Amino acid sequence: MKVGIDIEKTIREQLREMSEEKYQRFSSSLTPGINNILGVRLPLLRKMAAKIAKEDYKFYLKYAEDETFEEVMLQGMVIGSCKAGIEEVLNMAADFIPKINNWSVCDSFCNGLKITKKHRERVWDFLQPYLRSDQEYDIRFGVVMLLHYYVLPEYTDKVFMHFNHIKHSGYYVKMAIAWAISVYFVLLPEKTKKYLLNNDLDDFTYNKALQKITESLRVDKETKAWVRGMKRK
Repeated sequence: MKVGIDIEKTIREQLREMSEEKYQRFSSSLTPGINNILGVRLPLLRKMAAKIAKEDYKFYLKYAEDETFEEVMLQGMVIGSCKAGIEEVLNMAADFIPKINNWSVCDSFCNGLKITKKHRERVWDFLQPYLRSDQEYDIRFGVVMLLHYYVLPEYTDKVFMHFNHIKHSGYYVKMAIAWAISVYFVLLPEKTKKYLLNNDLDDFTYNKALQKITESLRVDKETKAWVRGMKRK
């Protein structure tokens, strides 16, 4: 343990050296309720994660601590960067997901799990318990994974069924679903239009999805007008 603690202190010291007070204030303003942000820019974290992933990521993850936002973010990036088989990655992911307590770590982690593209069916099975969870960030993890890797015709009906069944009241769940629907609308418009005409979404999530669609630069003016006309009062 002593070796691990020494390594961890070194990493934390490096993070503190890379931190910026102005960026810390900016980052904190985007993640309300998270009070342990040092203020390290994401490209610097990604560079550090890539180095750790090439060295001994197993040792790092075994001893890594969660004292700061950046330390947790770094762990997620290392998991996404390491050259490991899908089962090992999913085991590491399962250990990491309970540490997620904000949208930023969640979304960065999902974006880094690009191994999913080669193992969609296996990862689909892995996501099912998270999509059915009663924990806000478990569900957000599942939904953000869907919008990154499953905007495909063969998954759409199953994805929309999940959106209908998710009834969690958490703001970051609702916003993730709204974001996901807007992505599906841009890439699979006809299927998503049918879903918007017949769904079980709550009014907040539904209207937020419409708002995000109308904010997209990839949706034409006529379609945006149609979408605005669908808003629930």
